[in-house]
Amino acid sequence: MTAPETRPDIFDRALRARHRDRMLGAFADHDFLHRAMLDELLERLADVQRDLPEVLLVGCPDGSAKAALEAMGKRVACADPGFLAAQRVGGVQADEDALPFADNSFDLVIACGTLDSVNDLPGALILMRRVLRPDGLMLAAFAGAGSLARLKSALLAAEGDRPGQHVHPQVDVRSAGDLLSRAGFAMPVADGETLNIRYGDIVRLMHDLRGMGAGNALATRPPALSRDVLMRAAAHFANAADPDGRTAEQMALIYLSGWKPDASQAAPARRGSATVSLAAALKGKD
Repeated sequence: MTAPETRPDIFDRALRARHRDRMLGAFADHDFLHRAMLDELLERLADVQRDLPEVLLVGCPDGSAKAALEAMGKRVACADPGFLAAQRVGGVQADEDALPFADNSFDLVIACGTLDSVNDLPGALILMRRVLRPDGLMLAAFAGAGSLARLKSALLAAEGDRPGQHVHPQVDVRSAGDLLSRAGFAMPVADGETLNIRYGDIVRLMHDLRGMGAGNALATRPPALSRDVLMRAAAHFANAADPDGRTAEQMALIYLSGWKPDASQAAPARRGSATVSLAAALKGKD
């Protein structure tokens, strides 16, 4: 984990927290991405043949994830980068790379939808492993490389020779899997899926991003989009539309799974020999 005093701040932590808090009032109108990730994580958790009673939930834009886990008989502690988001569910405000929990505190860590904008992703994964008890499970989901391709293309074309970085840097599935291994997880698995969302115009897409707390939180902010640039971007976005006038944008979701090492676990197979699917890896725990 990178030392806090030397860690480069890619993202503005305070701005990121404000984005999380500002989305709360109308989040239900823009929650489709969070809902898709949460549903998938809960489905994967259902495949695990273990109790895992003590849970840390990271990312709490509403109470749905906590309620679903409690309905499974679990005791849930919550953390969120946003103060109000955390307060709503009786949790604590914390960045994922600075979790304020003791080692060996939880049987399960679920991080839903926030790891795409944490400053120190390797450090966050290490901390999540540390707060797990031996043979505990980490499940995570976030938007990765390939997301918002149409938006990026439209903005790049609209700004010409001096484009700004309006979309966050993104991690791909392979790199995410490598980070899991480097963080010390046993039986690490990284996979993904792509969701296609169709928009009538670019403004509605940007409105959705703000509404889900995914606005630009980079520490080095690009120049604000002028009206002319936005109009050109809108035209480029519209030019990619299907015959019905709607443009398909994509979100590439990454799912991570890893276990905290324990002496009871089977020895790892030779590197490069894995043939087991994520579902099989989870079901194999008993």
